[in-house]
Amino acid sequence: MTAPEITDAPELDPAADDERLPGVEEEFDDGFDSADASSVSLFEGDEGGLAYAQRHALVSLLKQRFISARTHPRDWSVLVENERVLRSRLNDLFLDLQIDPVREVAWKRQALAEAGARFPTLLHDTAWSREETLVLVHLRDRLRAGHAGGDHRVYIDRDDILDYVESYRPPHATDEAGDERRARNAVASVAKAGLLIETASEDRFEISEAVEPLMPLELLTELLAALREANGTPPVAVGADGDAGDLFSDDEPRERDAPAGPEDDEGSRA
Repeated sequence: MTAPEITDAPELDPAADDERLPGVEEEFDDGFDSADASSVSLFEGDEGGLAYAQRHALVSLLKQRFISARTHPRDWSVLVENERVLRSRLNDLFLDLQIDPVREVAWKRQALAEAGARFPTLLHDTAWSREETLVLVHLRDRLRAGHAGGDHRVYIDRDDILDYVESYRPPHATDEAGDERRARNAVASVAKAGLLIETASEDRFEISEAVEPLMPLELLTELLAALREANGTPPVAVGADGDAGDLFSDDEPRERDAPAGPEDDEGSRA
């Protein structure tokens, strides 16, 4: 039996697949000096009402799965100062702005109409694959464990992720090379979504704070239940704290401790 397709992934805008590395703030256009950047008339015939920095933040919100103070510091600062106007612009497009002020992460959702009506949408709802789901579950678990241990930033190695995905490999599976390829592609896909931040080491990542708000407890429970059913494993109740590790039964291995990251590794992207 193959794992069911999970369709509850956060919405993804098709325009997000650009050539830039995900999670890295695009520099403001050098062609705009300070006077231009504060003007609301940026080109001939411009009828827009936002300054350049506000438009930049709005475009980032539309293009990216999320923005954060960690990965998009300029856009985040603009969002904090102009939340109402940016929320209004998104609302005009039937989108709802979601903000986690504690983790300093913002993302958009399709607005829900009352009485079962449906709004037009600009978003493309895409499903996480089985392997991507496992990667996200493991990242959320590691992030929570790291924070519980007092780590401000939590790091993880590629092999750690691949080993976790392999641990969910069905006993009857025979395509070992194909399974490994799919697992590696899943890591790359999650990194492209900005939920893994590259560091100076090719095989080491910083886990984005956005993993937890984008993978709430209810969704996490549903995803793991589907995977367990696909693997023929009885479901296990989630603990009250929502820790993904609590989904393991007592006879299954628990990988609880987040790998210690370098103290001054800034997790910068090339």
